[in-house]
Amino acid sequence: MWIVPEEVLLANALWVSERANPFFILQRRKGHGKGGGIAGLLVGTLDVVLDSSARVAPYRILHQTHDSQIYWSIACGSSRKEITEHWDWLEANLLQTLSIFDNEEDITTFVKGKIQGIIAEENKNKEVPEDEDSGKFREAELKMRKLFGMPDEEKLVNYYSCSYWKGRVPRQGWVYLSVNHLCFYSFLLGKEVTLVIQWTDVTQLEKNATLLFPESIRVSTRDTEDYFSMFLNINETFKLMEQLANIAMRQLLDNEAFSADRSLPKPRKAHKNISTLKRDLDARAKNERYRATFRLPQSEKLDGHTDCTLWTPFSKMHIVGQMFVSNNYICFSSKGEDLCHLIIPLREVSVVEKADSSSVLPSPLSISTKNKMTFLFANLKDRDFLVQRISDFLQRTPDKQQHNSKEQHDPSSPVFPASSSPPSSLESRPAQYYSPDLATATRGLLSIFKRDAPEELGPKAAKEKMKEESWNIHFFEFGRGVCMYRTSRTRDLVLNGIPEGLRGELWLLFSGGLNDMAMHPGYYADLVEQSMGRCTLATEEIERDLHRSMPEHRAFQNEMGIAALRRVLTAYAYRNPGIGYCQAMNIVTSVLLLYCTEEEAFWLLVALCERMLPDYYNTRVVGALVDQGVFEELTRECLPLLYEHMQDLGVISTISLSWFLTLFLSVMPFESAVLVVDCFFYEGIKLIFQVSLAVLHANMDQLLGCNDEGEAMTILGRYLDNVVNKQTVSPPIPHLHALLTSGDEPPPEIDVFELIKASYEKFGSLRADVIEQMRFKQRLKVIQSLEDTAKRSVVRSIMTDSAFTIEELEELYVLFKAKHIMTCYWGASSSAAEHHDPSLPYLEQYRIDLGQFSQLFGALTPWGCGTHTPVLAARLFRLLDHNKDSLINFKEFVTGLSGMYHGDLTEKLKMLYKLHLPPALCPEEAESALEATQYFTDDPSPQATNLQAAEPRDETRNDDSKQKKEEKIQDYRYYLRMWAKEKEQKKETIKDLPKMNQEQFIELCKTLYNMFSQDPSEQELYHSIATVASLLLRIGEVGKKFTNHTPKKPENHHRTHPASLKLPALEKEPSTSMQEESKGGNPGEVQAPEAPVEQAESPQPPTSDEEAKDDTSVSSFSIVSASSLQCEDIAEDTVLIGCGEQRTCSTLDADWSISFEQILASILTETPLVDFFEKRKDIRIKIADCKGQRTIERQVSSSSDCELSLLSG
Repeated sequence: MWIVPEEVLLANALWVSERANPFFILQRRKGHGKGGGIAGLLVGTLDVVLDSSARVAPYRILHQTHDSQIYWSIACGSSRKEITEHWDWLEANLLQTLSIFDNEEDITTFVKGKIQGIIAEENKNKEVPEDEDSGKFREAELKMRKLFGMPDEEKLVNYYSCSYWKGRVPRQGWVYLSVNHLCFYSFLLGKEVTLVIQWTDVTQLEKNATLLFPESIRVSTRDTEDYFSMFLNINETFKLMEQLANIAMRQLLDNEAFSADRSLPKPRKAHKNISTLKRDLDARAKNERYRATFRLPQSEKLDGHTDCTLWTPFSKMHIVGQMFVSNNYICFSSKGEDLCHLIIPLREVSVVEKADSSSVLPSPLSISTKNKMTFLFANLKDRDFLVQRISDFLQRTPDKQQHNSKEQHDPSSPVFPASSSPPSSLESRPAQYYSPDLATATRGLLSIFKRDAPEELGPKAAKEKMKEESWNIHFFEFGRGVCMYRTSRTRDLVLNGIPEGLRGELWLLFSGGLNDMAMHPGYYADLVEQSMGRCTLATEEIERDLHRSMPEHRAFQNEMGIAALRRVLTAYAYRNPGIGYCQAMNIVTSVLLLYCTEEEAFWLLVALCERMLPDYYNTRVVGALVDQGVFEELTRECLPLLYEHMQDLGVISTISLSWFLTLFLSVMPFESAVLVVDCFFYEGIKLIFQVSLAVLHANMDQLLGCNDEGEAMTILGRYLDNVVNKQTVSPPIPHLHALLTSGDEPPPEIDVFELIKASYEKFGSLRADVIEQMRFKQRLKVIQSLEDTAKRSVVRSIMTDSAFTIEELEELYVLFKAKHIMTCYWGASSSAAEHHDPSLPYLEQYRIDLGQFSQLFGALTPWGCGTHTPVLAARLFRLLDHNKDSLINFKEFVTGLSGMYHGDLTEKLKMLYKLHLPPALCPEEAESALEATQYFTDDPSPQATNLQAAEPRDETRNDDSKQKKEEKIQDYRYYLRMWAKEKEQKKETIKDLPKMNQEQFIELCKTLYNMFSQDPSEQELYHSIATVASLLLRIGEVGKKFTNHTPKKPENHHRTHPASLKLPALEKEPSTSMQEESKGGNPGEVQAPEAPVEQAESPQPPTSDEEAKDDTSVSSFSIVSASSLQCEDIAEDTVLIGCGEQRTCSTLDADWSISFEQILASILTETPLVDFFEKRKDIRIKIADCKGQRTIERQVSSSSDCELSLLSG
């Protein structure tokens, strides 16, 4: 390709000149193409190690004048053909012009201007994206696509220099990390190593350091382990690998392809070797950490962060930390983990102003809110830019009616005056968002159905009052609502128990649900109105579980509580159909409704399912299984002796799954479990891990002595049943769990406060970031394990219907799913959701379309037909697509392959026969095969043929059948018999197959000719199929005489008597066919008979030039020419039966037909055809070829000329 002229000082270093003229030189890189020797190998190795562009473009054209020592590179190419085109253009268009110039400087100026003009013309119509990657990076992306055969849709994220350990030998090269693949390439002294791993195949990703592999990254799949080392920045590389593997696991879960974020802010500085996708992934990682730290909505995107200090009035000091600014929030986090957290929603901001700087308080910024709280930040590095960004976000905040962005240096003058509209408080939100006929609870169900208990006047009530007073004091000092300072004192209050009157408010605050609800007023009411009355699988499961949700509580023993629970669960299932409804959601939601209104409970459920417990409640409870793996790993680290013993019993994940899914609500007494929920909403998932470890630690001695799983579950169940809350003011709720006791002595009670306190003392060092790292490691294992389970389930369900072995079916399933996933992320024609439905059984979850099926068919079919293979694949796809949704599942896919590989001769021929009948054969294919110029006058479909064959019908017989049907209608047993008949799987026999007309028979012969093109017995097969085709053409003609000898009359309902046909002519047909073949006719061409049967006794040898072709020239058009010959040989005065006028050679004989039995009998007469179809073929060879396309180690070809062009600016 033409490139912007660049100066070259050493033209012959590492390059070989191949052509030259007075103004231009064509050069080839040493080591590329033929020859080169050791010097060429060294140059090739150097190009790879140093990431030289010459590896991509090994040809170039230089411009040089006679007296100049400076060369100018003006073109480069990946192949000799490409560079030769440029060379020829230069010689044809510039040489004569340049010879006119006298001044060599003018020549160089003219050439440079001409080349730049060509480049400008080529780029004129190209749209340059805004975030265009650097030229160096685009060059690396092109190199990746060329080396690994990736399409343009595969985007490179980044590439790094490293060593790949092949055995004990490190191979220096480059690892390319794309969205869907990890690729490695190395070229050392003629040895080329190419490795490609799909991220969806990765089962383990670890960074480790050993004596053998110092500071390396191990990438494990089901079959291999690969080590990479010698990274310049191993932490950055490993973090990027983690992100890409996480995206792949999400793809396996949700089947959603990766989509780049187009709303990324442009960087202030251009990065030379960082792609837009790398910036996108970095931004995503920061956004996820930001949202997780401050429990913000999923749509929140971090705009930036800066170091600063915050004045804390409760401690009278400045705290060092970081300010985070996003489109809807200003947040602060102190350097100390529990020192101070602050969240300021922009909807609550009334004033933002810059104060005067001083030596004590440099660059201060004051932010005031509508509830009269003021926050003072200082030590801001770029205060003016920060204020401008906050100003921009405030103007886009929905609650802001108007803003004055004029900056005032007077501290008393606000930069952003408050909105004239009053703040929308959550307490003042009326029930107008609900339909008038919906009886909703305007407060928590616990307060509505609270019983009068004598404990209210006792010490427990006094304790509760003291808790409320402590929280009121805290609100006075630290603020109340979303802008509250969150410190270690806040956590201490939570650990002591949240008062029942404040529980709903604080749950909503700590979970982040308060922000969701404030940003979406009326959203829940709309969902309720849209979702109620719908009948789905989720609503059926909800109805089944409604009365199992805390049935011991008064609130759910009446219609108000049940209706509220129904509305919340149904609304969430409607909001998030990917999750829908999962058991355990009803238990958690019923507890939320005890302390919150319906809308608050809904947003708490959103926070739980989508932020705090991600993927816990989807169809496969992946999140809970991931955390079970994390819990086992933590048990191994913290309680190693117990871990080893419990592993022998295989009981850890079994006993703890319900703890995590229901937050202990299903295994502890309600009054105790609700305290665990208090701490969970403040601390997050680490609290559940802490309490679970504390439970195991408290029972460690007993668990070490148990001998089986049941005994361990009994010990832990009895312990949790007796965790009590002695400070509760609510009347005790009957605990319906079985009280598991041993002996007559009552088990000891365990104070829940002591349990929580012990969990902090012994396991409080757990950190959220460590848990997230462990979650990633376990997520790979869990999702791949679920995929293996799905594979085994699918294979078991179809193994009885297929002749393939279990191993072959598993390998086919892997290829089938990989093709589905690959096409999804490489731009499928339809959305991924149409291909994948998680609610379906495993067998039907993955489906592929025609394009995907054609690729798999071409790679696996034993019936290779060359260029005709895609046509055959399309026909088989239409045949297998029973429900006509243009998608087939794995069972249908295997059914098609099984018939080709393991069917007997009859089954294989039957499948081949059906591939040339509707619906497999579409009319357009048949018409193009005959090169028709107009549509046929008669309907060529077998249905029409069958209708004609079935006519005429007896009207009296129709009347009788109608009468009989009316009699049967009165008998209900008729419907039962019909229903049973429909349910029975009728075994199709060869008698059920419709007859094949002439155009369909021509397509069948065309397929057979292509099928034999690469067989060792090719010539014998061609001769045999020519013989069979000739015989069948004559049989069809004779059959036409049987059915249509007498002209049709509408009033005549009797068939032509067979005695009126000339039987001797039929007897002569086979021998005549053989005689024609023995007279030296080309076996590759079909010797078609003449149409009239009477003329078949004296056949005329064909004289067409086509007959002189060599046997090897037989093509898919041979049978077409034979058919045309057959049409032309029909005498002009011959009137074809079934037509009202004479036919030309371009029309079909609609009365001609052949049956499957006739085709089968004819083929059985030819031994080569019988041997071909009875020969057993092994699909494992084809599967191995498909798998081997991705991991290759080969010696470099000396004439490799198929590299891509270098893209340059």
